[in-house]
Amino acid sequence: MFKKAILAAVSVAALAAGAAAPSYAAEKEFRIGILGGENEADRLRNFQCLVDALPAAIGVEKVSLFPAADYDGVIQGLLGGTLDYAELGASGYAKVYLKDPKAVEPILTTVQTDGSTGYYSVMVARKDSGMSKLEDMKGKKLGFADPDSTSGFLVPSVTLPAAIGGQIKEYFGDTGFGGGHENLVLEVVKGNFDAGTTWSSGVGKFEDGYTSGNLKKMVDKGILDMGDLVQLWQSPLIPNGPIVVRSTLSDDTKAKFKAFMMALPESNPDCFSAIQGGDYKGFTEVNEEFYQAIIAARKAKIGS
Repeated sequence: MFKKAILAAVSVAALAAGAAAPSYAAEKEFRIGILGGENEADRLRNFQCLVDALPAAIGVEKVSLFPAADYDGVIQGLLGGTLDYAELGASGYAKVYLKDPKAVEPILTTVQTDGSTGYYSVMVARKDSGMSKLEDMKGKKLGFADPDSTSGFLVPSVTLPAAIGGQIKEYFGDTGFGGGHENLVLEVVKGNFDAGTTWSSGVGKFEDGYTSGNLKKMVDKGILDMGDLVQLWQSPLIPNGPIVVRSTLSDDTKAKFKAFMMALPESNPDCFSAIQGGDYKGFTEVNEEFYQAIIAARKAKIGS
């Protein structure tokens, strides 16, 4: 089944390039968009459990996975109506909403092990760099994850100026993007950035990569030793990103999919952990109001 998923995977950007979205009156296929920034084989493997379980659960003939090269690939697929479900960061959802508020509906978000519905942007550097606090980064090179990442760019870009007492471009020697969260941290470890911003639950122990987030996923995959890193900064709490569905899906399909996802932490905890990347209590319902502060921040900082 995993090989079939790989063979079925195509560029989301290519899907979005069509002149018009096809009609899904029969809804025989359910299309899942997967954000970029992590090894593609790992992403496909993590979501394979949905390919296996969703057809019977929501009444479709097949489920297809579409891993994008970056965040914008999934965003464009959602805007073009060629994807039915994706899990976005809050800033990614804000971009979709600002382009077309009717394109998707946020229906669920994750709940951390401590009961919160938020997470953090954290700035990490190599432990052997000699740095231990944000002030040590003055004049050095800072890496961001992705222009459409909430924790990897938007939140640091609007909250760091207060923390450093000035403008990012004047405080740091240089900035750049690492091509997604996993790649960014690897670039920090390699020394190509002096520090970088990524996402974490902020719950649990730093040496474990916390309970969930990019650092935790990298530790679990064996590609990161937290002993090699030090944390320099943590943002204010950020709303957990939403599970979104295409607004024009039938009400029946939406209801079945939502029920399936709500039950997933109990019905298939391994699948739940695989697609979420760490330890969570479960899901809770959300709507667009939950993300209004992030929508406003993105509009002010980046525009649509």
